Amino acid sequence: MTTNLDFIVVEGPIGVGKTTLAKRLAESFGSDVLLEGAEENPFLERFYQDPRSAALQTQLFFLFQRARQIQDLRQADMFRPVRVADFILEKDRLFAELTLDEEEFKLYQQVYAHVTIDAPTPDLVIYLQAPVDVLIKRVGKRGREYERYLDAPYLERIVQSYTRFFYNYSQSPLLIVNAAEIDLVNNQADYQLLLEQIHKTRSGRHYFNPAPLGI
Repeated sequence: MTTNLDFIVVEGPIGVGKTTLAKRLAESFGSDVLLEGAEENPFLERFYQDPRSAALQTQLFFLFQRARQIQDLRQADMFRPVRVADFILEKDRLFAELTLDEEEFKLYQQVYAHVTIDAPTPDLVIYLQAPVDVLIKRVGKRGREYERYLDAPYLERIVQSYTRFFYNYSQSPLLIVNAAEIDLVNNQADYQLLLEQIHKTRSGRHYFNPAPLGI
């Protein structure tokens, strides 16, 4: 399958399914996929256990990791058809605002300003939405050891932060997807409808909210 989009980003809160969808899109387009690799962060489990003790280390690791991946993307063979990522670099700041105290955030902002200068703008951002109860179920189902400390209040803060972020987002075409009732991984009909919407989204803000089967 071909598309004239060079850089597609799938975003959304923890557990919403962005990584799985990014992988499937990359397979459909025959493209490379960039994954944020949370499991590689050695501070993450400590952060979930005791956020104040490891917030800055966790956030800086993610920032450097994502910035390095974006830089690799810029230097890669630009004749590849499409790139798909499961993160947008600006979302790193979203989490920093949630987890860092005032002085830590000032330091973080200084570092962020130096490492994100050349970040490319996506041709399309796909923002997956789901309520907290759905996210809790999906996080529990995938059974990652370092996520066992995640709780509903923290996920609620993340959902609210994503909502605010994308309410004001205008840097790229934005496709907002209700991922709570549909299955973009196992249901081919749902996935095909999404692909059709992706091909039609070239500017502005759009919504993808097909009725689940049986309705």
